[in-house]
Amino acid sequence: MKYFPKKLTMTWIRNSYKEGSLTPEELAGEIVRRAEKYRDYNIWIVAPDLKRMMGYIEKLPKDMESLPLWGIPFAVKDNIDVAGSPTTAACPDYAYDPKEDAAVVKKLIEAGAFPVGKTNLDQFATGLVGTRSPYGEVKNALDPELISGGSSSGSAVSVALGMAAFSLGTDTAGSGRVPAALNCLVGYKPSLGAWSTKGVVPACASLDCVTVFANSLEDAEKVNLAARGVDEECCWSREYKEPLPKLPKKICLAKDGVTFYGPYADIYKAKWEQAKKRIEDMGITVEYIDYTMFSKAASILYDGPWVAERWKDLGDFVESHPGKVFPVTETILRSGDKPEHTARKVFEAMHQLQEYRMRARHILKDAVLIMPTAGGTFKRDDVRKDPISTNSQMGLYTNHCNLLDMCAIAVPENTADTSIPFGITIFSLSDQEGEILGTAEQFLQTQSIPFAVCGLHKKGFPLESQLTELGASYRESVNTAPHYRLYRLDTVPEKPGMVYDDKKGAAIAVDIYELPVVSVGAFLGEIRKPLCIGNVELSDGRIVKGFLCEEYGLANAKEITDIGKYEV
Repeated sequence: MKYFPKKLTMTWIRNSYKEGSLTPEELAGEIVRRAEKYRDYNIWIVAPDLKRMMGYIEKLPKDMESLPLWGIPFAVKDNIDVAGSPTTAACPDYAYDPKEDAAVVKKLIEAGAFPVGKTNLDQFATGLVGTRSPYGEVKNALDPELISGGSSSGSAVSVALGMAAFSLGTDTAGSGRVPAALNCLVGYKPSLGAWSTKGVVPACASLDCVTVFANSLEDAEKVNLAARGVDEECCWSREYKEPLPKLPKKICLAKDGVTFYGPYADIYKAKWEQAKKRIEDMGITVEYIDYTMFSKAASILYDGPWVAERWKDLGDFVESHPGKVFPVTETILRSGDKPEHTARKVFEAMHQLQEYRMRARHILKDAVLIMPTAGGTFKRDDVRKDPISTNSQMGLYTNHCNLLDMCAIAVPENTADTSIPFGITIFSLSDQEGEILGTAEQFLQTQSIPFAVCGLHKKGFPLESQLTELGASYRESVNTAPHYRLYRLDTVPEKPGMVYDDKKGAAIAVDIYELPVVSVGAFLGEIRKPLCIGNVELSDGRIVKGFLCEEYGLANAKEITDIGKYEV
């Protein structure tokens, strides 16, 4: 049986293509199987379909090196047009059949990627929780009882559960960042206008961005380069230089005003303190600033007249389709039609916001701001009981971003987290995307994961260099729990393969390395079948990532469990 990792990365996919162990058709088939497996997660509005995917795959040129995203599968939020699939914005009565792809979708297809399906979302991209859809509440990839985050809920979960290497979301108030944090992903929100919004259902057209979710920063950067560029058919499009990662001169942190909420507030607070310690150890000047101005700017989005922009684009539909809009969504949209949103109030808000933008440019000149992506999370049942307040809290540290003409990238505090993930967001000015990329790279390099090796990667052996060249460092030599068997594989060169067996297993000697998270993608690209990565239990009860062997690889293999405690 062919091996597929739980999460798809571009490095693994492209290396598998190159060595001939995988074809785009086989990958598409696995995506369809996974979509069926997770059907009750409500991820898809237009589910992955092999025939539809093959329509793109069959048009790929034979030379995979000719296109930067050749054969890479991606998911598309269903408020972004894909020709041949309806666009619903999670409202069946709003659905229409687009005649052409949205501008960013077209660019990604031309770069060699192929769309796999259209994902569920908080209706009309109005929400940060992932529960506001007639197509069902999208379940969190790590814990189905938790919210997935919104509004780009299905887009995030499709990547986290291995049904796409990356996905497109949108972000007006945090929709491309909150789901990333809650599903342990990277969420990249480019500067306003850097990616065309032609072919995107508007939420607040002057603030809308198309975004990307990915399993690694490297993959997000590749998509960013393929998708960005001036579009003369998009009135919101703007010209920027290609962002090159660089470190800022200063990192700004809030000296007060960071609050945590919900049932996991204590966990989030502790993880924020850990993140701040790592930030302070990055070797970049850290300045603690008054965060009040950013909070005031954030409040303008929903407490001020800006919500009227949503009503401008969707009000006629709501009025002409009574009872067809999700109730909580209609309540929010109708708030944009309140009589107090006068022209005078609009200009007051515009002038106040312009002052905030000027102050932000002064504070963040050659600098970045780092905040928790969210101050907490909730169970889906919590949101049903209190849909307005819970949603509002999820946007405390996100709503200011587009109003202040900023770019942002959300990264996990711990990419190996499998329970209650927490993430940070790095913000900067629209013309300083390089600074957020450089800071994200540096932050991820301060995180490492323990990795167990049992063969040629051990300290002093021929393949150790594959680890050390990626910045990994030896930590200790230990034994596994007594649940493994060891085999000498029929490979060139010969190498050991460890297989889980809780009935007849033994304790196997392994070396533990600390592998920088930023290097994980490159390291995965060096792994050759039949080896794979899985959870390895150590003798002291710790669970770490490490090399395991697929069952099919044991053909013609010789068992060497009895000498597993020795160097092999």
